[in-house]
Amino acid sequence: MIETPPLVDQYCHGVLRTELGLGTFETQLVRSAGPPAAGTTFFDTQTGFAVRRWCPPLLGLEPHCAPARYLARRRELGAAETARRLLRGSRVGAYLVDTGAPGDLTGPKDMALAGDAEAFEVVRLELLAEQVADTSGTVAAFLANLGGAVHDAAAGAAAFTCGTGPGYAATLAFAPEPPGPGEVRGAAGRWLARRPRGGAVRDPVLLRHLLWSAVASGRPLQLHTGPGEPGLRPDRTDPALLADFLRATAGLGTQVVLLGGYPYHRHAARLAAAFPHVHADVGAALGQTGAGAAAVLAELLELAPFGKLLFSSGGGRLPELHAVGALVFREALGKVLSGWVADGAWSWRDADRVAAMLAAGNARRVYRLDEGG
Repeated sequence: MIETPPLVDQYCHGVLRTELGLGTFETQLVRSAGPPAAGTTFFDTQTGFAVRRWCPPLLGLEPHCAPARYLARRRELGAAETARRLLRGSRVGAYLVDTGAPGDLTGPKDMALAGDAEAFEVVRLELLAEQVADTSGTVAAFLANLGGAVHDAAAGAAAFTCGTGPGYAATLAFAPEPPGPGEVRGAAGRWLARRPRGGAVRDPVLLRHLLWSAVASGRPLQLHTGPGEPGLRPDRTDPALLADFLRATAGLGTQVVLLGGYPYHRHAARLAAAFPHVHADVGAALGQTGAGAAAVLAELLELAPFGKLLFSSGGGRLPELHAVGALVFREALGKVLSGWVADGAWSWRDADRVAAMLAAGNARRVYRLDEGG
């Protein structure tokens, strides 16, 4: 039996505070640009089946109960008590929470209370830029204030991240270096001028400026890879596109963590093996692949040094996704490592040691959680 310490969920969002009906709940299970196929629901996915397997027992129901019965029990308990039971049942010891997602979501303090765990903030760079723009009247003021805001945020944040956006991996593939001051001033001016008609940061020059500002801060930088938002071209989110950016940031003292990655997870693992400052996420893909999670995890373990792999649930909005991410990860890890022990390839002592690294030790080292951040 593989034993792990309480997990460090190195990337997640908060959970919704509101009650959810069946239809609304289903739309949160998977990322999709439209409804499920006729005659089916989003419970007819690996994620949906994993939720029905792992979550009902945490709410006092039998595994695999019908979705309607599960949702009825959820309403009986209420959103807060449901979240508390699911988060505590997943045995997570620390959450790193991206506070930049839209909606009425719990923040790090609420996640810590509900999960009986530590919680740390992951600052989203685009949101930080938007907040600075609200109080900056000129381009010069905006850029000066933005530099100060990144510096101040670095003092309390566990990490910086950049939203999934329109595929910044492709942007960095063609221009991995920091943009010049003139480029940044021009991009900032154009963005500020059109901002009242839609304020999200999409300009590739500004995105590069934000990423390099985060690198200069010395805090870990999390980069989203993999499918991203619905409708986004998958080939523009392949982590292999980040190779030149990762090469350019080597030796600067900033750790880079490639989030997600599936179905390009082998590329992420290969980059983690190639660059000393790069790490790969092993958790978020496992909740999506459900019953097939052990095979995905084994592929990651084939390519990356074990000290370069970190768990995350990638959960957000539904506490079920946090719980499934953690529980599926533990099951998959146990299957893979126990199989290697049974074959005589590993000892139990080594299996437990590597399991502890992936579950928590690597994340605590990369984010310096035991040093007070």
